Amino acid sequence: MNTSKRVERLREIMQENQLGLSIIMNFENQYYFSGLKAITYSRPIVLAIDPKRSSLIIPSLEESHAKEKSIADQLYVYHETLVKDGNGGSHLEHLASLISTYPSDTRIGVEFSSLPVKIGNLLKAAGFELYDLDKSIVEMRYIKDQEEIDLITESGRLVSMALRESLLQAKPGVTEMEIDQYGNQALFFETSKTHPNSTVDFFAMSPSGLNRSIMPHVFSNTRKLESHDIVIHSRQVGLNGYRAECERTFFVGQPTDKQKEAFKISYEAQLTALEVIKVGITAKEVNEAARQVFKKAGVEEYSIHRTGHGIGIGLHEEPSLRYDNDLILQEGMVFCVEPAIYIPGVGGFRHSDTVVLTNKKTKLITEYPRELESLIF
Repeated sequence: MNTSKRVERLREIMQENQLGLSIIMNFENQYYFSGLKAITYSRPIVLAIDPKRSSLIIPSLEESHAKEKSIADQLYVYHETLVKDGNGGSHLEHLASLISTYPSDTRIGVEFSSLPVKIGNLLKAAGFELYDLDKSIVEMRYIKDQEEIDLITESGRLVSMALRESLLQAKPGVTEMEIDQYGNQALFFETSKTHPNSTVDFFAMSPSGLNRSIMPHVFSNTRKLESHDIVIHSRQVGLNGYRAECERTFFVGQPTDKQKEAFKISYEAQLTALEVIKVGITAKEVNEAARQVFKKAGVEEYSIHRTGHGIGIGLHEEPSLRYDNDLILQEGMVFCVEPAIYIPGVGGFRHSDTVVLTNKKTKLITEYPRELESLIF
């Protein structure tokens, strides 16, 4: 990971804005700048970066992990055991100690969207002026470097493979959770075989039937697939922290005429967006291309979310392919393209694919047939 280069870029931003210290609380940004990614953040972690050093305030159970994975120059460890009682009992104690070494007129960069009130109050009580780093960090993460793109590209292969294995098991009587599990198992075997000493995180859901498929984000449950069901199988895979997404709408048995028509419209909207998205156009132009397909077909009211979103460390990242986003797309951006419609009594219809933008072309890094004939099981 080029974490050191990212920290240097953050320090340039700090210098431009006369910041003497930055406090990073968003766990994705902590990974981005330090290399440390915890399983859970129920015990707070604080990343502090100044012009010369970076420090992590961590619970004792993450100490060995941080020493192995992070580039932090200094660790402040807090404890929750009797044997260590009185030796740094909380992250707030360590943070108070750390900030006491900076002049009270120091401007501190923080993420306004992620800063806990307790920490914000602590910093303000000490007299520091707070500066919002949200926009600067988001814009840094817009553009992926080659190492990030390579990981996302391989995640695209893995997620496509896992999706295929799940869909091959689709039949009446199989539960949504079982559908997910077939792909999960294939994912674990393939990653173990091809990527030694790597981590993989994943997300899968398969809402099925007329009622559940119109809910864009719901956990898979134990509902059994029935004949003539509609299903949206959605997957993300993250190799060593970097994700790709692939989704397909499929049918168990023949769809109705209304479903065939809705599928065709949604399919056309995604193809149109995939054809349009490239370096040099705006995010809203991609959204508009898909929206016009829905509008022409008279189903725009059933399109209830944006055409797509960025992806990388996070499941959903900026930039968003929204109707109001004037951002010009650049080389190194990565997007999930997923225009969709959700029609009560008919079903939900959403394909998603991940693309990497380059100055030469737009690279599709996920693949599974999108045509209706390939998605009837």
